[in-house]
Amino acid sequence: MYYSFFEIFSIGVGPSSSHTVGPMRAAKRYIDNLRRKELFNKVERVEAVLYGSLALTGFGHGTVKAIVYGFMGLEAEALDPEKPYVSAVERDKILHLGQERPIPFDVKKDIIFDKQTFLPEHSNGMRFRAYDSDGNILLEEVYFSVGGGTVVRRDEISRRTEREPYNVSFDYGSAAELLEICEKENLSIADVVMINETALRPHDEVLAGVRKIHRIMQNAIDRGMKAKGTLPGGLNIERRAPEMYHRLEQKFRENDYDPLLMIDWINLWGFAVAEENAAGGQIVTAPTMGSAGIIPAVMRYFERFASHKSCNAVEDGIVKFLLTASGICSLYRSNASISGAEVGCQGEVGVACSMAAAGLVAAMGGSYKQVENAAEIAMEHNLGLTCDPVGGLVQIPCIERNAMGAVKAVNSARIAMKGDGTHFVPLDDVIKTMLDTGRDMNNKYKETSLGGLAVNVPNC
Repeated sequence: MYYSFFEIFSIGVGPSSSHTVGPMRAAKRYIDNLRRKELFNKVERVEAVLYGSLALTGFGHGTVKAIVYGFMGLEAEALDPEKPYVSAVERDKILHLGQERPIPFDVKKDIIFDKQTFLPEHSNGMRFRAYDSDGNILLEEVYFSVGGGTVVRRDEISRRTEREPYNVSFDYGSAAELLEICEKENLSIADVVMINETALRPHDEVLAGVRKIHRIMQNAIDRGMKAKGTLPGGLNIERRAPEMYHRLEQKFRENDYDPLLMIDWINLWGFAVAEENAAGGQIVTAPTMGSAGIIPAVMRYFERFASHKSCNAVEDGIVKFLLTASGICSLYRSNASISGAEVGCQGEVGVACSMAAAGLVAAMGGSYKQVENAAEIAMEHNLGLTCDPVGGLVQIPCIERNAMGAVKAVNSARIAMKGDGTHFVPLDDVIKTMLDTGRDMNNKYKETSLGGLAVNVPNC
């Protein structure tokens, strides 16, 4: 089933698409439903109960602030991360519901962490209740954050991969179908995605949206290279990107030749975005917040080291890169998962690496067969990647993992470009293997901070 470019790439605030952006959207949707049902003016108290992975890593992943933002009716794209929304609510114990009605709200009491309960539909579950002045429940709804900032209500989750398909020209459901379309219609993967997107909105709007996503990604790199200080959360992790940038600039000024210098630059760009994400900055899900540094880093590698073209050709390459990456991600969303709580980090960093490798091949003029090969190589070597953030924070090993994923994506693309696209393992088989591996993976290795590095590394 085809997923739109604008479902896959969306603008939000860090540090986690499934634990921050998703809960924020769910809470806002719940408030909007209170309005639609004409219950909003009767509300005297609201409550959120977090389950499973959301409860276990909610503080470190920013879920508490996300719920507050959502109850206040704030949109992620328009949010000003510099404003003290949450601290004001904590101090005054007053929440302006939907930015309109002030009601009593105690963050420590009205956001409940049920760490023992994993709802059967998905491990990222949350329940919202609103009460009237007599303590009667006005509306109760259960939502799930299923990855990449996407949320579904309980009555929708059973059909989240069975929704009505978009009315697009090419509604492919597998890589084999996608390649067949490319062969039959003499199209690239980027062409297929663009044709589908222009069936949903005007061509100029699609192009403007793609360019905006690229701009926000690159802005995150630039901010991350300059911002100094300690990342929030209690691990006292110092930002490393500014010092990395300073040393690389010094090498450049001194003409200090290093044959592996471009790897240092890729690492820097991956660090810069991942650190911005960890600090709660404005980021693009790519396909998630936890893996948001990989695609921007690989795109900047293309612009700086791999393009050797005119400005117009580079811009065209960036559009091909992002459209192709979106087309590949649609396969993972249809047939597997991009949720670390569902399949581990292979569904986040692994998918981002696969998308970036595919996008880079497309930007460099590779064939659709080479694109599919690059996507397959990248995921094949991320299979089994666990999600075990230390302290429940998107910092260790997440920041370095973005840099590693970006370098691996570049290498996957280079390997694929050395062949003609013919290879032994189809991308569809790797995607199925990723899903099977995620289902077999113990829950303590799936964004719960109950195993792996999260328990073996001291948090002090």
